[in-house]
Amino acid sequence: MNNQLRTVVQAMPKAELHIHIEGSLEPELIFALAARNGVALPYASVEALRAAYAFTDLQSFLDIYYAGASVLLQEQDFYDMTAAYLKKAEADNVRHTEIFFDPQTHTARGVAMETVFNGIHRACQDSPVSATLIMCFLRHLSEEDALSTLEAATPYLDKIIGVGLDSSEVGHPPEKFARVFARCRELGLHLVAHAGEEGPPAYIESALDVLHVERIDHGVRVLEDAALTARVARERIALTVCPLSNTKLRVFDQMKDHNLVQLLDAGLVATVNSDDPAYFGGYMNDNFIATFEALPLTLAHARTLARNSFEASFLPAEQKQRFLAEVDAYFAAVPA
Repeated sequence: MNNQLRTVVQAMPKAELHIHIEGSLEPELIFALAARNGVALPYASVEALRAAYAFTDLQSFLDIYYAGASVLLQEQDFYDMTAAYLKKAEADNVRHTEIFFDPQTHTARGVAMETVFNGIHRACQDSPVSATLIMCFLRHLSEEDALSTLEAATPYLDKIIGVGLDSSEVGHPPEKFARVFARCRELGLHLVAHAGEEGPPAYIESALDVLHVERIDHGVRVLEDAALTARVARERIALTVCPLSNTKLRVFDQMKDHNLVQLLDAGLVATVNSDDPAYFGGYMNDNFIATFEALPLTLAHARTLARNSFEASFLPAEQKQRFLAEVDAYFAAVPA
C-alpha cells in the first residue's frame, strides 16, 4: 500500500453503518466509569483488561463484552461512551454513522430504558458527525424478551431510525424473531440483521425473506451460495463488512484471506466498518488501512467503498446525494 493510497483512505469522507456503541468502550473508560460508579471489576488494571481481549470466537468475545458493559449505569456514562466514539469517528473523517445499541444488556441489570436512550441520543445531538441510532435485539434471548423491549422502548422510538439483530448467531436463526420484526416494520422502522458471519448463508436468506431486512450486517459467507450472491447483488442489498472483527474472531484466519475483494468483484454493495473497535483492534481508518495493506485493493475500490457507505445508509435522499457529491469531489481532486 503506497503512501498516497493510505492518505486517500484516511482522508476520504465515509459513513459507518456497523458499530456497536458498547463495543467502543475502551479499557481506560471502563476503569474510569467503574471508579465513578463504585463497580468492582475482575481485572487489576487497564493492562490486565486489555490483555484479556484475546478471543477465539464470537462467544468468548461476548463474555468479556457484557462484563465491560457492567460499568454503564447513569445517563452520563452512556453519553461519555458515545461522545468518545464520535470523537474518534470525526478524526477518521466519518461524516455519518448509524450506531447500534443493546438496551437488553442494560435493562437486565436494572438500568432504565430512558437512561440508555437519553445518554446515547444526547451525545449524538451534540456531535458534529451526523449520527442516528439502531436499537438491536439480542438473539440469544427469546423473542418474547425482544417484544417486551420494543414495548418498553415505545416512548423513545422517535430517537431511533431502525432495529437490528445481534449477539450469538449460531443456533439463533433470524426467523426466531419474525413477529417482532413484523411489528417494527409496521412501525415504519428500518430493519437490519447480523447474518452470515459465523452462521450459514441460509441465515442471510431468512433475514431477507422472513424478517424483510434492508441491509445485512456482516454477510461475508454469502459467496458460499452462488444464487444468493446473484440475488443480493441484483437487489443491491448492502453488506456491512467488519474486516478486523472478522480476523479477530477467526471468520478469516488472516486479513490476506478476507473476501472483501471478491465481494466487490461480485458486484455486491460491500462497506467497511469497525463493529466493536475497542475489542477488535481499531476504528474505521484502522480497518481501511488493514484491508488495503493486506488485499489487492485500489484507488477505484476506495471510491466504491466510500460511495457504498453512503448509498447503503438510511439517510434521506437529499442528504445522501450531498455526501455522495462530497465523495465524488474528493476523488476528482486525487492525483491519478
